[in-house]
Amino acid sequence: MTKPVDKFKGDPNTTGHQWDGIEEFDNPMPRWWLWTFYATIIWGVIYTIAYPAWPLVNSATAGLMGWSSRADVAAEIAAVEEANGPINAKLEQMELAALTSDPELNRYAVSAGGAVFKTWCAQCHGSGAAGAVGYPNLLDDDWLWGGSVEDIHATVSYGIRNEESDDARYSEMPAFGRDELLEKGEIDAVVNYVMSLSGTPEDATLVTVGAEVFADNCASCHGDTALGDRDQGAPNLADAIWLYGGDYASLKETVTNSRYGVMPNWDSRLTEAEIRAVTAYVHQLGGGE
Repeated sequence: MTKPVDKFKGDPNTTGHQWDGIEEFDNPMPRWWLWTFYATIIWGVIYTIAYPAWPLVNSATAGLMGWSSRADVAAEIAAVEEANGPINAKLEQMELAALTSDPELNRYAVSAGGAVFKTWCAQCHGSGAAGAVGYPNLLDDDWLWGGSVEDIHATVSYGIRNEESDDARYSEMPAFGRDELLEKGEIDAVVNYVMSLSGTPEDATLVTVGAEVFADNCASCHGDTALGDRDQGAPNLADAIWLYGGDYASLKETVTNSRYGVMPNWDSRLTEAEIRAVTAYVHQLGGGE
């Protein structure tokens, strides 16, 4: 065993801990460090008393100063709304068709409408408004209920097939297969006929029969030439633009079980100025008529 060498003179204080001949000194912390540490403790206690801090069951302690980040945000929003009050009032009174005649107001509406769209509409129609399966593309000129600025305003305001608004646009496609309105062979035939209108059918021999089935069961809504009817929200079936898919399997599912897309009414969630703004934004995306 080698005798440990003590390089320190005197008898230094230790904690009493020792491991493999190594002892742990018990040196006091510098006073400036201790006072800083104590000050942070005092500051922390004061802060948790003055500001919201301690979580409770349904909320948190409010703090003696009554400060709230939500209140600050609400105040900022109120200030912005107050500042935009005059131009929003002007927007609400302006005829929608004449909006582009006022460049300043139109720029404001499109900019504000873009913010509204990204907040409330992008979840379904996509951040770029290109849509998805079951959610219409708002960039093209294929409209179920019309693409004029007035039509878009009505659609946004009242929605489609919802139960909240009495003015919601409403139409319902029969489930020809599920409700046994058509035989399986008739469904196969009409699906092939519809496919032939804008592409290649799966079985060309069924197209002629499918045309007769279409005329008897589908033309009343989609029209004799299958170009659709916007008054009923019946889509154009001859333009190769599909909401749920134009392949054989998708079309057969549509005819068999029908589709029933629902859009909420926004007149109970947004102000009239916000509805007009998002209307202007959607109308100028490229497909507005």
